[in-house]
Amino acid sequence: MPEVIFPGPDGRIEARYQRAKTENAPIALILHPHPQFGGTMNDKLTYEMYHMFARRGFAVMRFNFRGVGKSEGEYDQGQGELSDAATALDYLQQQNPTAPFAWVAGFSFGAYVGMQLLMRRPEVVGFISVSAAANLFDFSFLAPCPSSGIVIHGTADKICSPELTRDVMAKTRTQKGRRILFETIEGADHFFSQHEEELMKKASDYLDKRLDEPPEGLLFED
Repeated sequence: MPEVIFPGPDGRIEARYQRAKTENAPIALILHPHPQFGGTMNDKLTYEMYHMFARRGFAVMRFNFRGVGKSEGEYDQGQGELSDAATALDYLQQQNPTAPFAWVAGFSFGAYVGMQLLMRRPEVVGFISVSAAANLFDFSFLAPCPSSGIVIHGTADKICSPELTRDVMAKTRTQKGRRILFETIEGADHFFSQHEEELMKKASDYLDKRLDEPPEGLLFED
């Protein structure tokens, strides 16, 4: 799990990068929670999702957004952080030029940035979004959503109700050739305190299913 530093749009970016053990492995980018509320790449769920992909043979990276840890720059309301994520994905692709596809996973603010990123990058074929706060961030850009994925929310989330996020994500149901799942974990709060294992099992099960099966067509489920 070596530390890497690479040039970003607003100075250097600090990251952790795990190389794949095989040639032509897919790549995954993991995005952490809000920088202004203590979010870093060492957040527990960000760390666990990073290793979830690594165990499945991905070349995977997590990094600190600008202004966090050793990453230079200052918080930029999500737009600069989106540029950071795009640059990190570029770096991953440079290190893995034969990667067949990419995934993105994000927690809270990271889910917001990740879902913006996949709108711009057709190589991203799957996503895992945890605690996507539809009351704090505008997800109207998801029209149409070009990738299949899962959105996971806690039923006891006091930052954003699961019903609101579900309603927002349901608007993507008319997009052809894509399958977006919305699932909840009973009793879990925004940070999945005491529910981390349930969250990771749900995310892992979804990832395994997607890796074993071809993409499916249009469907929104809950």
